[in-house]
Amino acid sequence: MSEAELLVRARGGDELAFGELVDGYRKELSAHCYRMLGSLHDAEDALQESLLSAWRGLKSFEGRSSLRTWLYRICTNACIRLGSQRPKKLLTTDQFPSRDQTADLGEPILEPMWLEPCPDDPAASYLQREGVELAFVAALQHLPSAQRAVLILREVLEYSAAEVAEILETTPQSVNSALQRARKAVEERVPPVSQQAELAALGEERLKELVESFVSAWERADVDAITELLAEDVRMSMPPLPAWFDGRAAVLRFFGERVFETPWRLVPLRANGQPGFACYMQDPADGVFRLGAINLLHLRDGRISWISGFLDPALHRRFDVPETFSAGTD
Repeated sequence: MSEAELLVRARGGDELAFGELVDGYRKELSAHCYRMLGSLHDAEDALQESLLSAWRGLKSFEGRSSLRTWLYRICTNACIRLGSQRPKKLLTTDQFPSRDQTADLGEPILEPMWLEPCPDDPAASYLQREGVELAFVAALQHLPSAQRAVLILREVLEYSAAEVAEILETTPQSVNSALQRARKAVEERVPPVSQQAELAALGEERLKELVESFVSAWERADVDAITELLAEDVRMSMPPLPAWFDGRAAVLRFFGERVFETPWRLVPLRANGQPGFACYMQDPADGVFRLGAINLLHLRDGRISWISGFLDPALHRRFDVPETFSAGTD
């Protein structure tokens, strides 16, 4: 059935028709909620609240805007409400000083305060992938909610100022003013070149070589080989631990003194439109490799400029990777 036919049925109380009506928008609305909130869990809550509101309010939809725009309006307002009730999601680099020594990494902070990575959707467009890069989503969390909404709706989703004004119940002039302030604030926090542009400049073959070299060096515990892959000002973070390391010397010290105390196996994956790994640490008790981290790589000029690790097991379950594999697995 066409969208118009589904809409008529849904307005008549057909829940199956409503489900089919919104299914085509579900993934992009989920990505929108993630950009707004920086958390997969919060994004799911916002999306569920939004779809329930849309179902209850469907009879009030008059068709003056598209159904897509109407759904974005509901989702954006749900995210603004939810974001005002929950902690802002940030990076360890935003909240704690870097460390030089590796003996004490601090106690895990298990409060829901950390920015989370988002598994890649292979069907996402180039613009959507660029719009979920980790540094960009992290920068968005520093904006007031209205500015964040304006920037996402205008720059990522490419709505006009008039359309955004309708979504946010404000004026185009206010939208344009908020957009200018939001652009300036985000530009101060993100690299001048996006990860999508970095990956395109590197090319598929060189990216494959870099990933394979990194996996091999980590699994061999080869500090010298890893050195060749890191930028001089590389960072490494690992929430929920507060510790993070700034600069090649500090990162290499952490690898040599802590990471390489035990054998690892790495399985490449992608998240936030970036290369990453599921990292498995060997348990000395039984020799089984257990999932210990999801790591994302950020690249600059063909070198690794940031290794952002995520150690929370609850987050790991959102990625389509096994929790364990035996020592004999390739």
